[in-house]
Amino acid sequence: MSPPASTEPHPAPVTLIALVAGEDSGDQLGAGLIAALRRRYPDARFVGIGGKRMQALGFDSWYDMAELSLFGLAEVLGHLPRLLRLRRELLDRLIAARPAVVVGIDAPDFNLGLERRLREAGLRTVHYVSPSVWAWREKRAAKIGRSADRVLCLFPMEPPIYARHGIDARFVGHPLADRFPMVGDRHAAREALGLAQDRPVLAVLPGSRGSEIDQLGAIFLDAAARVAAAVPGLQVVIPSANARMHERIRALLGQPGRSWPEPARLTDGLAHEAMLAADVVLLASGTATLEAMLAKRPMVVGYRVSPWSYRIARLLRMLKTDIYSLPNVLARASGLGGPLPVSERMQDDCTAAHLADDTLALFRDSGKRSAIVATFEQLHRVLQVDLAGHAGDAAAAAVADLIDRGSARG
Repeated sequence: MSPPASTEPHPAPVTLIALVAGEDSGDQLGAGLIAALRRRYPDARFVGIGGKRMQALGFDSWYDMAELSLFGLAEVLGHLPRLLRLRRELLDRLIAARPAVVVGIDAPDFNLGLERRLREAGLRTVHYVSPSVWAWREKRAAKIGRSADRVLCLFPMEPPIYARHGIDARFVGHPLADRFPMVGDRHAAREALGLAQDRPVLAVLPGSRGSEIDQLGAIFLDAAARVAAAVPGLQVVIPSANARMHERIRALLGQPGRSWPEPARLTDGLAHEAMLAADVVLLASGTATLEAMLAKRPMVVGYRVSPWSYRIARLLRMLKTDIYSLPNVLARASGLGGPLPVSERMQDDCTAAHLADDTLALFRDSGKRSAIVATFEQLHRVLQVDLAGHAGDAAAAAVADLIDRGSARG
């Protein structure tokens, strides 16, 4: 059921709402939520931890969000004492401030423990962005329920999983579904990237982190070179996530033994433009697959982790799915007929030869590409809520409902 759609200001002002975001994607979600909540509670103050987008809307960030933006086990362990100290200080400040609600945005390793202690102290808590309970251990849902009075989910298949554990979870739509048009402008994207309009384009995205480039970079570039050799006039564009990744990919492109009919184009950022410009996208599994789906571009997905990490996950039976890319997960959960829309090559199956073969199959079959685009249009609609298409408004409605229930009791 969709949350209530009213965005009229509430008669009793809420003086304080707390949010805790740990990285850039959380800052984007937090900014959308603040904007929508402010329309309901014009006099509210927003405090906690957030980034520049949230602060631009009047959010008072008590700490620098960069202190939480850590990736990788070794990096987190190296900063663990400081992170634990920060969480203790934040916990004390929030308990003393007694906000109407505390919304933890993603960052589950930091936020779920914080939310649990705040809830034990009598504060209402919301966790915004469910961890991938559909892929990993479902028992995590019960743990999340001990931390949050309500979970806001970006994917429609998640609330039923929480319901099995008696947890209040609401599908609020995915904000990326609001940002992509139903039909992307391929001509404008190619013009922005300086690509020829009348020649085929392959976008290659081997990941946004150093560990991903180490595992996948050479494999993806070898696959792209094979495709370029087989598709006349192919233009290959490789958007880099940041300056460090740009240099790492540039070094891989300069290695001997990789032949290109025409040099691949390495761009600074511009991943969305590269996807929109492409006929086919070759990319690493992750959120980027959802962006390619919303751009309505047929794709081939590959991924591999270290052999030890993969064996441990299998040994502990942590993986609960035999499909990995978000478009395939959504297609299966939505009950769409026909084959899954995305070709996946995982772990030992993720080789340059396999990726190249799958990519070439898409270039050579325009009928299959058209069918995939039609499926992606259906899945785009699945990710939107019936609330003028805005995920921020739906999330605000779910948070406001919890606040108002508490106000009525108090």
